Amino acid sequence: MQFFLYEIVARIVAIYLCVDCFRKVRSGLVERKITACPHSTGILDIIVDSLAGLSKRVVHKDTAPVQYWLEMGLQTFGLLGCAGVAMFGWFHPNT
Repeated sequence: MQFFLYEIVARIVAIYLCVDCFRKVRSGLVERKITACPHSTGILDIIVDSLAGLSKRVVHKDTAPVQYWLEMGLQTFGLLGCAGVAMFGWFHPNT
């Protein structure tokens, strides 16, 4: 029963993250800008900044094309990974 609940939770979280990544990639291609991921040193800094709304750094395609395409690549990689988990489930090896 516990394995079944893990599968359901993993797929729900993966679907949410998949939709979020798709929205970021689509708006990044249309608007030619994307919100960069926070590059803080610790997990506590990331959580506090995201709750306070301080980590909203926007990268424009015309002014910083390398950073823009890196962010687009990271979001696309996250989109594909989340889509894989949503379709096939979370892998648990047999022990």
